[in-house]
Amino acid sequence: MTPAASRRDVFKFALAAVAGTTAVAALGAPKASADGLRLIDFAVRQVAPEQIKAAGYDGALVYVSELRPGATFDFKPVTREYTDGLIAAGLHVVSIYQFGKPGWPTPSDFTRGYDGGVADAQIALRLHGAAGGPNSAPIFFSVDEDIAADTWKSTAIQWFRGINSVMGVERTGIYGGARQCGWAIGDGVVGHSTTPGYRWAWQTRAWSGGVREPAAVLFQREVVTASDPGAIIDGVSVDVDDVLAADFGQWDLAR
Repeated sequence: MTPAASRRDVFKFALAAVAGTTAVAALGAPKASADGLRLIDFAVRQVAPEQIKAAGYDGALVYVSELRPGATFDFKPVTREYTDGLIAAGLHVVSIYQFGKPGWPTPSDFTRGYDGGVADAQIALRLHGAAGGPNSAPIFFSVDEDIAADTWKSTAIQWFRGINSVMGVERTGIYGGARQCGWAIGDGVVGHSTTPGYRWAWQTRAWSGGVREPAAVLFQREVVTASDPGAIIDGVSVDVDDVLAADFGQWDLAR
């Protein structure tokens, strides 16, 4: 039995215990992974499914967004061929949407407000479906910068409400720092995991200052930066994400 298979077997037996556990936020003390599963996310180029599995990871977050102009190296949008390969290798798949980015001619997606949220959700659903994503799985929408509360209240929340109007709150998720995840949960613009006490929040270590959002289903603990190449698989630098709940948005879970 491979190490990855062992983790999945342990995960199955741990589900009941996980469901009854109440998470407590900690400052500077990361919450342990509920099941030992780890995913990766990346955008430079495709990492072969067999390489992901051989490196001991359990799945990947994939982009259901168009290629950003000028970013010719991006792995976007994900293809059905690639997700079929991940699934055939026994790996989990989770959907993420991000088109714009700070510092690019195409700014962060949330800056486009309600109408932008409507348009982005329509694209995300189309590409998610084309890649084989099920109608029950959430899509995480990226807030890829440390925005302040006033920006959240004036602009970003309107973007999420636009997203909600197309795909419903319960399929909407957020990627962001601890504060952004907490605001999205508090304002009711992201849905619920089927694991009690968890919401569709994928928290990044960046900008979080050691604070953990206790309802997050995923935690990006290793982030590729100019000074840190992150984990490397087949020559590609990847971010590493801990799974914190039994239902973390994976395509292969019936909801």
